[in-house]
Amino acid sequence: EKPYSCGDCGRSFAHSSALRYHRHIHRGEKPHGCGVCGKRFTPSSHLNRHRLVHTGEKPYSCGACGKSFVRSSHLKRHRLVHTGEKPFACGECGKSFATSFHLSSH
Repeated sequence: EKPYSCGDCGRSFAHSSALRYHRHIHRGEKPHGCGVCGKRFTPSSHLNRHRLVHTGEKPYSCGACGKSFVRSSHLKRHRLVHTGEKPFACGECGKSFATSFHLSSH
């Protein structure tokens, strides 16, 4: 059950604290700031991910080749190099691509 609804967009939440946090988006508030460069973020998770830019840490490694990435989504995309998978198909000609970007560029 999600009894707490946002008056701006209608999105519902199970906890009032989640709704309060969500409202930052509509107000354009970015309460979490980077201590190194000052860049600000709405969710703290985005700040935590941003901090990797300054540390150079790349915690997501490919088991096949050892290449490392800052974001898990980048590792997921990279794995397609090894599998040869091309999950994005053109609806008009049927040609397949490894990324949605390449499909849209096509």
